[in-house]
Amino acid sequence: MLHLRTMTTRKALIVLHDLLATAAALLVAFYIRFEEQRLSVRVDLLWMMLPGIMIYAGIVYHFFHLDDAKWRFASLPDLWNIFRSATVLAITLLILDYIMVAPNVYGDFFFGKATILIYWVLQMFFLGGPRVAYRYFRYSRARIKATKNESAFILILGRAADAEVLLRAVESGAVKKVWPVGVLSQSPSDRGQSIRGIQVLGNFDDLERAISDLAARGTNVHRVVLTPSAFEPGVPTDTLLMRARRLGLSTSRLPSLDDSVEALRLAPVNVEDLLLRPSVKIDYRRLENFIKGRSIVVTGGGGSIGAEICDRVVTFGASRILVIENSEPALHAVLEALKSKQADAEITGRLADIRDRDRIMRLMSDFKPDIVFHAAALKHVPLLERDWGEGVKTNVFGSVNVADAAAASGATAMVMISTDKAIEPVSVLGATKRFAEMYCQALDGQFARKAGPGMTPMRLIAVRFGNVLASNGSVVPKFKAQIEAGGPVTVTHPDMVRYFMTIREACDLVVTSATHALGPERSDVAVYVLNMGQPVKIVELAERIIRLSGLEPGRDIDVTFTGIRPGERLHEILFAREEPTAEIGVAGVVAARPLSPSLETMRAWLATLEQGLVRDDKTAIYRVLRDAVPDFKGEAA
Repeated sequence: MLHLRTMTTRKALIVLHDLLATAAALLVAFYIRFEEQRLSVRVDLLWMMLPGIMIYAGIVYHFFHLDDAKWRFASLPDLWNIFRSATVLAITLLILDYIMVAPNVYGDFFFGKATILIYWVLQMFFLGGPRVAYRYFRYSRARIKATKNESAFILILGRAADAEVLLRAVESGAVKKVWPVGVLSQSPSDRGQSIRGIQVLGNFDDLERAISDLAARGTNVHRVVLTPSAFEPGVPTDTLLMRARRLGLSTSRLPSLDDSVEALRLAPVNVEDLLLRPSVKIDYRRLENFIKGRSIVVTGGGGSIGAEICDRVVTFGASRILVIENSEPALHAVLEALKSKQADAEITGRLADIRDRDRIMRLMSDFKPDIVFHAAALKHVPLLERDWGEGVKTNVFGSVNVADAAAASGATAMVMISTDKAIEPVSVLGATKRFAEMYCQALDGQFARKAGPGMTPMRLIAVRFGNVLASNGSVVPKFKAQIEAGGPVTVTHPDMVRYFMTIREACDLVVTSATHALGPERSDVAVYVLNMGQPVKIVELAERIIRLSGLEPGRDIDVTFTGIRPGERLHEILFAREEPTAEIGVAGVVAARPLSPSLETMRAWLATLEQGLVRDDKTAIYRVLRDAVPDFKGEAA
């Protein structure tokens, strides 16, 4: 009620101002146009007409939304509305003068064209002038407040269009505790220009000179803010960050306005921002329409991938979410993060291990999900090469448990998070993930065959992607820890390359794949591979992270090579030779139709695997994995 009362009072004051401005513009126009004698014979009729004109003006102003716009944000669209309003009023007076009043009442032109022209100019000035003046007053007050409160002086790096977004945000108060004092732009057309009163001081190469010149004038820059154009291909962003940090400047980035889920605020510069390719554009409306109102289960919800999937489905409007996680601290952390979003979703977390078949079956049966996202897995290649049995228990039998539980609970789809290491695998991780994919494909095929006319069978699909930047266990946290310790940064091989994605990009494309599998364009594809662009050399990624820390590779921090570890290969591949690919019309996703044995064959292999685990028989386990995945190159020795 207090908010409503405040808004009503503000709008009433705006309406009162605009009506008084209308009366003032009309009276002053008459005073300027007519001498005393001609004014005196018009004044009585003018006073009679004035209330009607003001009422009519109020209707015109309301139609053009003059009373809706806040003066502190007065801009060109507001001035355009003022221009249209004043023009409509002037034309109305012209019609009134030439058709109604002059010939029928007064016998002569009452207003006259000159008077109406003067009124039109005065009306725009009386309406627009106070708005512009008030905005400038707020701007000046914000500037004085920023100086008094010792707000950090910042230098903006990026083209004029991006810089203006930040400048407007600072002026409006959306971004606080900073004040821009200069812009560096890589665009030649921006040189020597001024953007909202802030000078373009040069290009990116002029960073040191600009900081020095500003310091000489008593303005000490504390931070540089990189806009989206500073991360475009061809811009040496990592070198730029290194130079800034050597100058003792902190660095932040301004998110792209294309990122529909991120608020307009300054954020730290992360290694994800230095991808060697543009991020895949996501159709967020498609994802929201798909997830909204559904019940979702996420296994492994406390991991980096699982937690991000939880965040995305909450953002897209899921009605109920069950987070299954076997780590108590991880489960607590993800539940707290989801509650902080203050979404309408009913969020539940349960401690459970996907290896425990009975518990997973009960949890799914009680919850009755629409969609299951299966992100729980063991994924560290060297560890699984040593503890191969644990990989089979979790990645194979755990995935089978989740798939069977999802099917038994009546879910419409299960999405398994897989890896590019499942293609022609050379590691236990890759072989166990491929085996789990094959079980899901066999189950998916059985549901499709048994579906009668008009029935919609459950879908079980797998989504493969490569390394996820900054996820748990990825090279990024490892490199950062090594840099903080003073180095060296260790890379296994100078030619080692991997595909990389950001966590958010990967999870959004996982949900996108599910929309296709269950959408009207659904087909027999069961494996979705995310388009990760060109692979990245690990040594180049290491050097970029070193520069991101403000250091020089080879001088401040050494990069050393330790040799390829068991289960690793130099290059990852996206599709196996026997997998025909299919374009599905979804940006960032390619599908495949891998060949899968029957469900009976898969279950026979599972029985043999179970016996091998009981006997701790590595040879038997590897024999089954090679039978199921003929291109598996792992050795049981």
